[in-house]
Amino acid sequence: MNRTENFFVSWEELHRDTRILARQLLPASQWQGAIAITRGGMIPAAIIARELNIRLLDTICIKTYEKQDKGSAEIIKTADSSFGDGEGFLLIDDLVDTGTTARAVRALVPKARFVTVYAKPEGRTEVDDFIKEVPQNTWINFPWDMELNYSSPLVDRTEETA
Repeated sequence: MNRTENFFVSWEELHRDTRILARQLLPASQWQGAIAITRGGMIPAAIIARELNIRLLDTICIKTYEKQDKGSAEIIKTADSSFGDGEGFLLIDDLVDTGTTARAVRALVPKARFVTVYAKPEGRTEVDDFIKEVPQNTWINFPWDMELNYSSPLVDRTEETA
């Protein structure tokens, strides 16, 4: 049985990794615009758009996850028709997991350059660029999915169990 591991990403790590990804996309003049895959791709897309001075942004809204259940892809909204087949545009997401989302959006804009910040082995061949590979059995906890809470010192926890 494969146990799911947790990988926690802070805002600082996400920002740093996304800027590294943006650096790989230079020169910026080759990009006419970018398409964020909602919802996870919105923050990386905003960072990349800032770093590359991209002003034309749109979204493809798709649903493939319900909590940790991975299902089939349901397209809720496509990008504006001015994006055409995607040539000269970036397609941006936070993560490629099994490739279900990637295949669905790639079919909509097949010539876009598809980039993600993180990639898992099953889906990594579906994207053109990514920064970090994580094991397939890993659940990535993004900063927008977490909140800060008080954590009691170890000594307090040890005394509670004694």
